Amino acid sequence: MAVKQFIKNNFKHFNAAVLAEAAEAWIAHLKGGGKMFLAMAGALSTGEIGISLGEMIRKDKIHGISCTAANLEEDIFNLVAHTRYKRIPHYRHLTPEEEIGLKNAHFSRVTDTCIPEEKAIKKIEEKLYSVWKKAEEKGERYFPYEFIYQLIREGSLKEHYDINPRHSWVVAACEKNLPIFTPGWEDSTLGNELVAETRTGSFKHFNFVKNGLEQMDYLIDWYLANTKDSSMGFFQIGGGIAGDFAICVVPLIRQDLKKDCRLWGYFCQVTDSTTSYGSYSGAAPNEKITWEKLGVETPKFTIESDASIVVPLIFEYVLSK
Repeated sequence: MAVKQFIKNNFKHFNAAVLAEAAEAWIAHLKGGGKMFLAMAGALSTGEIGISLGEMIRKDKIHGISCTAANLEEDIFNLVAHTRYKRIPHYRHLTPEEEIGLKNAHFSRVTDTCIPEEKAIKKIEEKLYSVWKKAEEKGERYFPYEFIYQLIREGSLKEHYDINPRHSWVVAACEKNLPIFTPGWEDSTLGNELVAETRTGSFKHFNFVKNGLEQMDYLIDWYLANTKDSSMGFFQIGGGIAGDFAICVVPLIRQDLKKDCRLWGYFCQVTDSTTSYGSYSGAAPNEKITWEKLGVETPKFTIESDASIVVPLIFEYVLSK
């Protein structure tokens, strides 16, 4: 409550005012019986967004997620190897030689945070290998997030937990059985590993992982089912494929399938990409009206700021009673 009151007292102008207005509109949307969809780009999982996002999911403030494949896997990397990470406060001043030193020590850098290859990435790859192989042998097929859920539910990661699991947003999503859409999943460390394993003969094919077209097909059914009696809002962090993939489901249904469905009932984007010509990440919300994604009356907000600062504040505001 202290954070909410602080924002009300101090965030009265410019991007700060939009933050407060967007948070209030989120609360109003939920109170009106609506639901909320989260689209998350960037590397917020390595930025430990799970501390606040996990609670948002547990408290039923978020009902579906589209994210970059990196965000899906990096939340789990952090879950099992957090204390083995290395933080580089002076990352802006690293020399190429220092970067090589990190590489040789098997650290992969994400801004100021280095992910340990052996303790995080390789550990999860080894765990996934068994569920991938089982699916291939049984002729079963799953979405990328469902393989992660299998690991969580069978408890094979539990002995390796290196943080409070309440700080993992994927664990929270698994408990709520939320869908996690990861368009372009092959653009990820684990996706790359599966391609390599298949090319070297560990797997016969990729068919046990459902592809992006199948994810979109499932999103249609999910959206129609979840908007039958209520409105779905859209909260977007960053730009790119995580947002564009998911928000396009509405014009797909209305224009291509020629079926009636609700437009997105709320829209907010947190982005550090300023409004510009030809940029999806920097497109103003009103542009989405022409694509039949949003309506004239849809509450629309753009917060031009650092998501790692803004988003936890909004989450805390929405969680406050």
